[in-house]
Amino acid sequence: MRILAIINLRSGQGDAGLYDYIRTLGRNGAQICLRFVDRETHIHDLLHDAKTYDCIVAAGGDGTVSSVCYAARNTGVPILTYPAGTANLLAQNLKMPFDPIKLANITLECASIPVDIGELSCPGDSTGCDAPGAEEGSSGLRTGFVVMAGAGFDAMIMEGAQPLKKTIGAAAYLVSAVQNLNPTVADFKLTLDGKVVETKGIAVLLANFTRLQFDLSFTKDSSPSDGMLEVIVLRSKNVAEYIPAVWAAILDRVMDHPDRSKNIEIHTASDIIIESNPPLSLQYDGEVIDASTPLHVRVLPGAARLILPPNSSLLP
Repeated sequence: MRILAIINLRSGQGDAGLYDYIRTLGRNGAQICLRFVDRETHIHDLLHDAKTYDCIVAAGGDGTVSSVCYAARNTGVPILTYPAGTANLLAQNLKMPFDPIKLANITLECASIPVDIGELSCPGDSTGCDAPGAEEGSSGLRTGFVVMAGAGFDAMIMEGAQPLKKTIGAAAYLVSAVQNLNPTVADFKLTLDGKVVETKGIAVLLANFTRLQFDLSFTKDSSPSDGMLEVIVLRSKNVAEYIPAVWAAILDRVMDHPDRSKNIEIHTASDIIIESNPPLSLQYDGEVIDASTPLHVRVLPGAARLILPPNSSLLP
């Protein structure tokens, strides 16, 4: 088995058992090529020969994994999400273990499914974006995400968390949220598969996977392989008004609780344009973009193939 490992040493808080992971693969006969992400090397250059490998390992945070998925889109090569970042939301949604030996065994099993990618385009450039997969398109920045992108409050949280992630890990997002209890309220014009929706709120989230930290979700019955994104509008004027929605998400873990509060508006679409007044900051999979709305996102159906634990409920 030939494995290409893309490793972002700047993700998370240091080594996450990678040596044990690689040693276990080697002991089982795998041939492993290691390539490391840095600020000078574009992720596409590291994956120029991706089709010659049996699988790709993306070791880093959600932004690193999404960058690998986007660069290797439509190749059909299975990708293993190695959780070595801060939030690791994709790994949590896939129910991936954090134990390196178990991850090595899952890699060797190589059970996988096709997963949609959201392709994001907006005016701006990639120089202020920490993820190595962002590139310049014909009309500005273009990149892909697998978990979630957003405009407004969530981007403010991501930006505020950046200086603290190395020292306090995932708690940095909570600290940043507390520091932004009264975010900007904007007027939104959403074009969803050609239909215009006008609304107001503090953020618009575009979700492929909907599970957040602490295994909570603001939406239900969402699939990452249906060719659609959940368009979630946070309509309140302050963070405190989302307490009922958080409570409903907590109750879902012990019983069925459909209420997500009147402050959350949910749509579904495959081609989305977000315009806002005033313009709002943007993020995708935890990476802050040096740009603001307007934003165009379209779904690339089944463009990535993700490796899952053999007993995953997502497997057919």
